[in-house]
Amino acid sequence: MNTRIGRTAIAIASGAVVIGSLAGCATDQSAEAEAAPSTGSGDTSTTTPSTGTDANDTDSSATSSTYTDGDYTATGEYSTPGGREDVTVTITLADDVVTAVDVTGSATSGNSKQYQSAFISGISAEVVGKDIDSLDVSKVAGSSLTSGGFNAALDTIRSDAS
Repeated sequence: MNTRIGRTAIAIASGAVVIGSLAGCATDQSAEAEAAPSTGSGDTSTTTPSTGTDANDTDSSATSSTYTDGDYTATGEYSTPGGREDVTVTITLADDVVTAVDVTGSATSGNSKQYQSAFISGISAEVVGKDIDSLDVSKVAGSSLTSGGFNAALDTIRSDAS
């Protein structure tokens, strides 16, 4: 029974922390209304909460990219207990974001082929939709060594696209 009481207390405390965090994020609309200039005609001004964007604002990250959009292909090597292997990586970039990825492995036998296949089947979920500079793949679908070849190819792609 004590465990149930402890869990309930933890749940209540966690809820209080979440509510407190959200309360700190709220905007004080009355302070915004008071700060709004008066029209002098007795009208009361109302303000609309800001969405953080303004039609006149420009997002510099959306207008300038570090990398040139397009398709890039590179091969990355890595070491396995069975010797050297490599993977060929093709990435499509748009505004520095990976929009598509294709990986082809060269392994022909045993564990290397199995791990490359697992990596290839899971890599898209790890990188598509992400900024290329944020990518540093460490393990995909149980394959950690193939990641080394992928990251080496990714470094070459970054260099080619800049």
